[in-house]
Amino acid sequence: MRHLLTGLELTPDDLHAILDRAAALKLAPLSSRVLEGRSVALIFQKPSTRTRVSFEAGIAELGGHPMVLRPGDMQLGRGESLRDTARVLGRHVAAVGVRTHADAELEGLAAEDQLPVFNMLTQGHHPCQVLADLLTLREAFGSLEGLKLAYVGDGNNMANSLVGMGAIAGLEVVVSTPPEFALDGVASITDPREAVAGANAIYTDVWVSMGDEDTADARRAALRPYRIDDELLDAAGGRGDVIALHCLPAHPGEEITESVLYGHRQHIWDQAENRRHAQKAMLEWLLAG
Repeated sequence: MRHLLTGLELTPDDLHAILDRAAALKLAPLSSRVLEGRSVALIFQKPSTRTRVSFEAGIAELGGHPMVLRPGDMQLGRGESLRDTARVLGRHVAAVGVRTHADAELEGLAAEDQLPVFNMLTQGHHPCQVLADLLTLREAFGSLEGLKLAYVGDGNNMANSLVGMGAIAGLEVVVSTPPEFALDGVASITDPREAVAGANAIYTDVWVSMGDEDTADARRAALRPYRIDDELLDAAGGRGDVIALHCLPAHPGEEITESVLYGHRQHIWDQAENRRHAQKAMLEWLLAG
C-alpha cells in the first residue's frame, strides 16, 4: 500500500512519472476515471482554500466523491483513536488526505495500513504543494534539469519539502533565512542576495503562519530583508527569465511586493491551478499501489 506522507517516499522515476501524468491531465482534465464510483476522505483540522478547492475539484474530475471532514464532524475530537478511525475509513473510502498540525497524526493513520494516506499539509511537510511547484517550473523552463531554486524567508514546512523533493527532482535548492528561522539540518545562507545569485526561480511563503501570531511583529522585523521585490529578482544576475513563486496566501508588502505578485515576473497563479492537476496524478499513483 502506498502513502504520501513527506514526498520522500517518491523515487526520481515516481516523481517524474507523476509530473508527466499531471501535464497530460492538465491538457485533458476528464480523461481519467480512476475514482469512478469511489470516495476520498479529506480531513481538515486546519483552514484551507487552495488545498480544499483543488482536491474537491480534482477528485470530482476523476469521477469520485470528495468527502470533506472537519474536526467537529468526527469522533477523533472526542477521543476515538487513530487506529479505530483508520479501520473505519478503510471500509468506506479509497484514500484519505489529512491537513493537520503534528506529523505524528498522519503517520498514525498510515501505520495502520488500512488505506492510502496522503499529506495535505503538516507542520513538517507540504508535498502536494511541491508537486504543483515542480510542474510549474517544468512548464516555465521546459525541463527541471539544471535549474536553481532559491527559497527566501521563514524556514518552515514549505522550505523543508522543497529541499527534500527538489533533490529527488534534480534541482539545486538554496535556502536563505535569518539564523533564528533556519531549518534544522539544512544549510542556510543568511544573505538573500547571495542565495539568489544565478537562480531561475525565487520562492517565498508567509512570514506569520497559523500559530505564530504571538511573535508576529518580531518575525516581520527579522524577515523584512527577505522580501521578494523586483530588486531581489534582479539580483539573480540579470536573468531575463527569473520568476517569483509563492504557495499562497500572500500578504503584499510583507513577504512579496504587490508589483511582483501581480506582475509579469511570476508564475504564482499557475502554481495555484497546478495543485489540481498534480494532485490528480498523485492520486492515480497512490491508488496504483
